[in-house]
Amino acid sequence: MSKSRISMKSIDNISAEIENFKVSVAEDLERFRLQFLSKKSELQTLLGEIKNVPAEERKDFGQRVNQLKRRAQAFFEEQRERLESVAPTSNSQTDVTRPASMVELGSRHPISLMMDNVCSIFEKIGFSTVSGPDIEDDWHIFTALNFPEEHPARDMQDTFFIDQKPDVALRTHTSTLQVRTMERHQPPIRVICPGRVFRNEAITSRAHCIFHQMEGLYIDKNVSFADMKQTLMYFAKEMFGEQTRIRLRPSYFPFTEPSAEMDVSCNLCGGKGCALCKHTGWVEILGCGMVDPNVLENCGIDSSVYSGFAFGLGIERMTMLKYRTNDIRLYFENDLRFVKQFTPVSH
Repeated sequence: MSKSRISMKSIDNISAEIENFKVSVAEDLERFRLQFLSKKSELQTLLGEIKNVPAEERKDFGQRVNQLKRRAQAFFEEQRERLESVAPTSNSQTDVTRPASMVELGSRHPISLMMDNVCSIFEKIGFSTVSGPDIEDDWHIFTALNFPEEHPARDMQDTFFIDQKPDVALRTHTSTLQVRTMERHQPPIRVICPGRVFRNEAITSRAHCIFHQMEGLYIDKNVSFADMKQTLMYFAKEMFGEQTRIRLRPSYFPFTEPSAEMDVSCNLCGGKGCALCKHTGWVEILGCGMVDPNVLENCGIDSSVYSGFAFGLGIERMTMLKYRTNDIRLYFENDLRFVKQFTPVSH
């Protein structure tokens, strides 16, 4: 048999192989390309034999090889498009039958948890929550609260004043919200005022230049010091447990008279003495007192008819007591390992 007839038979064999080739996955398609379309494929070998075919058969042989190559190329393109169209399901790198990976949930900051907890305690006895701006003017920070100009009480707080505006500053206490409430509403008033405050202080394990306060105000007819004491006793027991004791010590604040500091028995050491309570068994948590009549008059409330009490507590100090941490700086370091330890407090 002549060599040209052998070549013609090879064309028929390759045509049959192409016709019967099955492509299921991308690896099959690559195998087809290597076998029939690459430079070392069977078709390329046949094209190299054209020079050995007799002249009278060469044209027919070349046409049949080129026709076969076009068929192979068309088959390759058709199968590639088919695989690409079903790739998301048949060739996906994601196994949709696997159990889903749980999304890691974040944690609420302990300061936020404590503020919500304190608010909820006072809301149970009729207090409403109010908010206001972090940047305030001199009237709301000092003057309305019985801090006259040049009064030494202004030196009790190192203030961050705004450049070129000496009468505007970052608020040093949330008592500014009490002033705004009294200016807008007539008694009875019963509000709590949570928020962030700023004081130019050295940062230590017990103090920071940024911290959070929660202040309360109750104004109505015939409000007494006994009402204040009972309210604060209720709060302390709700926050730290029924066994908690409180004590009130005389103090001074320009906006209350009489004024007091309130301590609670240290729940970290059970009153035995530790670093947090400075080995006294007591921890100061808030200042309080009866609202000074001058403050009422400054805000447009008749002090001959109404009286009231106010109190203010530091959220960081409360959080340290509740969660038994001993360094206030931990709350400002944004360390997720620290934050994730906390869960909502209960009372």
